[in-house]
Amino acid sequence: MDSLTWLAYVGVIFTLIIFPGPVALLCTSHGLKYGRYRATATVLGGVLASLVLMTVSSLGLGAILAASESAFYVLKMLGGAYLIYLGVKAWKEASVVSPLANEHASQGDMPIAKLFRRGFTVGISNPKDLLFFAALFPNFIDVNAPQLVQFVILALTWLVIDVALMSTYARIGSGISRWFRSPQRARLFHRTTGGLFMAAGGSLMASQR
Repeated sequence: MDSLTWLAYVGVIFTLIIFPGPVALLCTSHGLKYGRYRATATVLGGVLASLVLMTVSSLGLGAILAASESAFYVLKMLGGAYLIYLGVKAWKEASVVSPLANEHASQGDMPIAKLFRRGFTVGISNPKDLLFFAALFPNFIDVNAPQLVQFVILALTWLVIDVALMSTYARIGSGISRWFRSPQRARLFHRTTGGLFMAAGGSLMASQR
């Protein structure tokens, strides 16, 4: 892989990752409610999900999923249902966002392990990402050169940019937390977040390949 190909890949994935999706929304939400440092667990969970999807796709399972209508349907329904569940849960949440929802988050917040699991589950819930990685990587891999090394370079580049951008979303959430101290604004935040998650879930369930 030459440097121009790598730079083109960086430009493509930066544009793709920076566009806010369910994981970015979750990182922003957790940054606001639990602080940017605790939300790092959410970021890492989402990044691990991307690594798993990349690896599975490279093993050819993405192609298998693309060929199996029933498997794709089942997985997208499960993923969409989970996103809708998160949306309903956020919509019903009535608690006020803590005024300490920044780098000095309170000790009573959600456990780090749970934040990590939430990030991973949301990240892994979209089977279309398997098809996405299966379609993306071949465009940047030289078949005449060692492919494993190229895959590692592409994967690591994705992970570094993913961590940087999702951490930025978490910082944005933490930075605007002061604005959501009032019950009315906290309620607006929860309902907006819930609505977006439900929309994402419904979109996934209704989507085609």
